[in-house]
Amino acid sequence: MMTNGMFEEGINVAEIKVPELAESITEGTIAQWLKKPGDYVEKGESVCELETDKVNVEIMAEESGVLQQLLANEGDTVAVGQAIAIIGEGAASAPTAAPQAAQPTDETPTVPADRAEQQAPQPVAVAQAPGQRPVASPAARKMAREKGIDLTQVPTVDPLGRVRKQDVASFAAQPAAGSQAAPQPAPTAAPVSAPTQASAPSAESGKLVIREKMSRRRQTIAKRLLEVSQSTAMLTTFNEIDMSAVMELRKRKKDKFLEEHDVRLGFMSFFVKATVAALKKYPYVNAEIQGDEILLKKYYDIGVAVSTDEGLVVPVVRDCDRKNFAEIERDIAELAAKARSNKLSLADLQGGTFTITNGGVFGSLLSTPLLNGPQVGILGMHSIKLRPVAIDEERIENRPMMYVALSYDHRIIDGKEAVGFLKTVKDLIENPEDLLLES
Repeated sequence: MMTNGMFEEGINVAEIKVPELAESITEGTIAQWLKKPGDYVEKGESVCELETDKVNVEIMAEESGVLQQLLANEGDTVAVGQAIAIIGEGAASAPTAAPQAAQPTDETPTVPADRAEQQAPQPVAVAQAPGQRPVASPAARKMAREKGIDLTQVPTVDPLGRVRKQDVASFAAQPAAGSQAAPQPAPTAAPVSAPTQASAPSAESGKLVIREKMSRRRQTIAKRLLEVSQSTAMLTTFNEIDMSAVMELRKRKKDKFLEEHDVRLGFMSFFVKATVAALKKYPYVNAEIQGDEILLKKYYDIGVAVSTDEGLVVPVVRDCDRKNFAEIERDIAELAAKARSNKLSLADLQGGTFTITNGGVFGSLLSTPLLNGPQVGILGMHSIKLRPVAIDEERIENRPMMYVALSYDHRIIDGKEAVGFLKTVKDLIENPEDLLLES
C-alpha cells in the first residue's frame, strides 16, 4: 500500500505501507528486504517479505520509482498501516537496457556482464565477500536468520553463486559452522554472526548451548496452543479402526482412480467423508462457542493439518459434503504443496469448522491432539500397525489397526456424543460401502 505525497524540491514520493491482510492479523515481522535504497522498483514488484502469524506475504510497490529510504529493518515488528519505506523519483541505480543481466536480485548474482558468461558454468563452492549482500533464496535467508548464520560465510555449489536452503543446512551441520567457507583473510571463521543467537557457554555448567529466536509463526503457535489448553475443558476419547476393508478397496481401485482423476487415492479422503457424516449426526462437534451462545455450523469446511519447516499449518478444504473423493484428494494435495512451498494465502487458512491431523505419517502410535480454536473438535489419525485381533471366540487374526482420537471441548460436547461421533467414523471406515452411501 502506498500513499502519495510531496517532499523537498517538488519530488513526487510515496510511502509504502503494510496493507490490510486479514481481520485477525494486525502486525507482522519484516522477514527480508528484497530491494535496497537506491534500487529502481517497477510497479507490482515485491520490495519485502512480511512474516505474519499465518503466512508469509510479499509487499509490492503500487508505483514505479526509486526506493528512497527504508523505515524498518529486517526483524522489526510492523503494524498494519505503518509506513515501512519511501519510494519516489530521483537519481538511483536504475537498471539500463544493457546491464540488466547484472542487476542484483534473488535470482541473479551481482556479476559484471562481461564476466558472467565465463563464471556461470563453473560449479565451484562460492562464498560472498564481507559486507556484500549475498544472493540467496528466501528459504535460505530464513533458515540462516533462525540459526544465526552469516550468509556471506556459507559456500554453495550453485553455478551462479546463489545460496540455497540445503547449503545453509549443510553449513549448520558442520562441527564448527563456517570453518570450511571460502578463503578469508582471518585464520578462522566464527561459528555464527549474530551475537544474540550465537553459541555461548551456559552460565551454570560452562557447556555449549545455542540460543535461537522463535519465529513469529512459532510464537503464535505456542501462544494459541497455550490459550486453548487454558480456556477450554478439553477431553480426549479413543477408539481403534480395522483398516482391512479400506486398504483392500484402495488396493483394487487406486490405479483406475489415478487414471481417471489424475490424483492418488489416499486414506485422508475416506476420513474426511466419514467425518462429515459423523458431524451431520452429531452437530455440536461442528460448532463454536461465542460468549454465552453456541454457533452451530451447517457447512463442512474441514481443516487438514500439514507439517512444514516453519511449523504446523491447517489449510481448509471447503464444502466437503458436496465434493467427491477425487475432489477432496485433489484439494488436499494442492493445499499441502502450497503449504510446503510457502504459497498459502490467508483465505486458505481461515474459516475451518473441524480439523483432522495425521500424526501417523511420522510414526505416531497414539496422541491427544490439541483443539484448533475456536473449533470444538479435532480428530487424530495414527500409524497403521498389524496387531492380533479377536475375530470371535475361536479365532485371532493379524489385522492392520489404527488408533484414532477425538479431542473435544467438554463445555458443549458430552462424553456420549464424543464416543458416538468416534464410533460413527470407525463404523464407516470399516464398512466403506456404507461410506459411499453416506456421500
